[in-house]
Amino acid sequence: MGEAIYRAQQGREHPAAKALKGFGGRSVLEVIDDYDGDTYRAVYTIRFAEAVYVLHAFQKKAKKGIATPRHEIDLIRRRLKRAEDHFRGIQG
Repeated sequence: MGEAIYRAQQGREHPAAKALKGFGGRSVLEVIDDYDGDTYRAVYTIRFAEAVYVLHAFQKKAKKGIATPRHEIDLIRRRLKRAEDHFRGIQG
């Protein structure tokens, strides 16, 4: 996951990064990784030219289905809005 975010900071995309559905294109990406029998996800945005914002990182707990749970999507949407507000603020 760290490698994917590092590549995003360099303007490149990690082969494991994929668009998170419901966010309109490839500006919000997720990386999924398995470790010790558990699945983890990191979600970040490359929507801004000079910044990469990590919006959420979590362990997927559901044992059925691969979809990201609704409460996680809602949290990501709120954090994306905060990232947009922050980025506009630093652009001045």
